[in-house]
Amino acid sequence: MTSKFSSKEIHFLKTDSADSNFNPPETYFSDLLWTKTVQIKAFEKRLSETKIPGEKFFIAVIQISSDVSDSIQKKATNTFEATFNSFLNNKRGLWENLDKTSFVLAFWDYDSEKKASQLIVALKNKISTALKADILMGVAKFPCHDFSKSQTFSNALKAIDHAAFFTPATLTHFNATSLNISGDRLYQLNKSDMAIIEYEKGLEIDSNDINLINSLGVCFGVMGNLDKAKLEFKKAMAINPNELLVIYNIGLLYQIEGDLDKAIIYLRKAHGIDPCLFEVELLLGHLLIKKELLDQAMPHLETAGRINPKSGLAFRMKGEIYLDKNLPEKAGKEFNKAIKLNPSDAVSLSGYAKSLELQEKNLNIALTFAKNSITFEPDNKLFKERLKIIQGKIEGTTSHKEKNKIA
Repeated sequence: MTSKFSSKEIHFLKTDSADSNFNPPETYFSDLLWTKTVQIKAFEKRLSETKIPGEKFFIAVIQISSDVSDSIQKKATNTFEATFNSFLNNKRGLWENLDKTSFVLAFWDYDSEKKASQLIVALKNKISTALKADILMGVAKFPCHDFSKSQTFSNALKAIDHAAFFTPATLTHFNATSLNISGDRLYQLNKSDMAIIEYEKGLEIDSNDINLINSLGVCFGVMGNLDKAKLEFKKAMAINPNELLVIYNIGLLYQIEGDLDKAIIYLRKAHGIDPCLFEVELLLGHLLIKKELLDQAMPHLETAGRINPKSGLAFRMKGEIYLDKNLPEKAGKEFNKAIKLNPSDAVSLSGYAKSLELQEKNLNIALTFAKNSITFEPDNKLFKERLKIIQGKIEGTTSHKEKNKIA
């Protein structure tokens, strides 16, 4: 059996990898922080130059639902301006268009944070009623921890991204989860260094947030700093010993380090908590194969294939088990499924060729698959040996037919 296991299907898990209850936004407002549009720069400049009494204020980023008609979109700016002026004025706040359906406002001179929050809700409701549209809103306040005025604007942008994970009419105040989402976005953009800063800042707000700790560990893991990753994962386990994603991630770390026994212990614990998580079942099946515990591996691979029938890797590993058990017909069916999902899967191509050869049928088809496997992995000795055996059988069959003709 081959021990190759290079697949994007096996990776560290974050909350968004396993949780389908929320839908991320199609576009992120926080991306504007890297592009620095004219509108963003203009608002930042105005905010920095404004003398704010008491040095306290709120910032709200507002988006009118994108599915409204063109006529509503044209009314949006005038409606927003009229609503702003009915609640505030230029001495108590300022605002800016971010685009034709998105705005940012800052305001101050309020009696209490409670009344400020009530004003925000009232403003949101009035705009929604006037335009007959859903209003999404993210809110941040200053002062808050050690964030600057400019960072407070950034926090409001992150808060509206946070709100966008829920309904189109959600209002969300900036918190540690907003920073987790911002970090996840940076992680998606391969900006792991910047994601780490977001996660660490989030942990300053909530030091026991397991999602943030896990996300930080994942970042360290993908950057190759396994010791730091393990430290974070173990911090999370100290808070909740049964946190599934964290247990899986520790198991994956031990697998990367080559300690298969410890990896299996953690993955079996994860399986005990939830026997239907694809990544756990797939990796556990793979590691049990490496330990030559084939009968124990098969149920996990069966489960992985049911959970994610688009996973060619689960079928490939089942095929390898059947080959090892000298069940070529069953092996061929599994390899065939894997090849349909990934035609460049060299292991499955060679395995399928071997299954046909063992059945003594369709040797010319087997030859084609064996050659294709070497096209993808020209230095694989096992694949070359399988090809050689198939070629020998074809030549032997041809020679036998020629002798019969002469006779």
